[in-house]
Amino acid sequence: MFPIAFHPIYKHPLPAGHRFPMLKYELLPQQLLLEGIATANDFFEPEICDLNSVLAVHDLDYVNQLLSLSLDPKDARKIGFPLSKELIERELRIANGTIEGCKKAFTTSLSFNIAGGTHHAFSNRGEAFCMLNDQAIAAQFLLDNKLATKILIVDLDVHQGNGTAEIFRNNNKVFTFSMHGKSNYPFKKEWSDLDIPLPDFTIDSTYLSILFDVLPNLINAEKPDFIFYLAGVDILETDKLGKLSCTLEGCKKRDEMVLEIAKKLQIPIQVSMGGGYSPEIKTIIEAHTNTYRVATSIF
Repeated sequence: MFPIAFHPIYKHPLPAGHRFPMLKYELLPQQLLLEGIATANDFFEPEICDLNSVLAVHDLDYVNQLLSLSLDPKDARKIGFPLSKELIERELRIANGTIEGCKKAFTTSLSFNIAGGTHHAFSNRGEAFCMLNDQAIAAQFLLDNKLATKILIVDLDVHQGNGTAEIFRNNNKVFTFSMHGKSNYPFKKEWSDLDIPLPDFTIDSTYLSILFDVLPNLINAEKPDFIFYLAGVDILETDKLGKLSCTLEGCKKRDEMVLEIAKKLQIPIQVSMGGGYSPEIKTIIEAHTNTYRVATSIF
């Protein structure tokens, strides 16, 4: 099977509006075990990330403010979670889970992070439930340790990966590709290396056709030796925070497309789960589980 970074559910008291989004991190591993997609041995619980790896992409002052819980209240409100020591520790473990998963993917070809996809974390600030950018931290770790020479980040969350785009704006060793809702958050977009903004109510056939036309050619042109995939399931028509009209089957076919090309070209790939905010938790779990079901059929 493939390694899966798992983080215990965040247990620090949260306001009612924040509890539901966190529930999937507890239920998804249970579903994978129930279906036999994964065994207990496939999961690993990462340690806290080394701060040197964090500081390779995030500013020292910002990181210190997170660690000391001394962010300006205005900046903390943009993150959306009440800050706590436990929350910051969890964020550091998520980042390290992506790093460790990357290292394992060189052997297994594929790794997952049950959480992660914190692509709204900039070098010097956080927003929208993102404080430390796990895939950016891991990408820079691979480059700094000469484990990769060219990295492609495929961000298919419904929201643009604005923080990731900012972090790698001047780094030609990392190519950032974001396909997202045009009118959705963030309302002020950053410049990724390739942005494909989609109109509201984009359906499966249009979404998949665009991705099929773009992704193989992009990989052929950039020739990455490692791929990061942000597999947000907030492209679903049911999603409360998304404005696209994709179905569960369309979301699954999207995952198939990304994973099949990585497998075919023998490029190691790390997957972070990203967003998913449908009203019913069973829809979120089904969509995320589909990504793992696809992976077991391909790898």
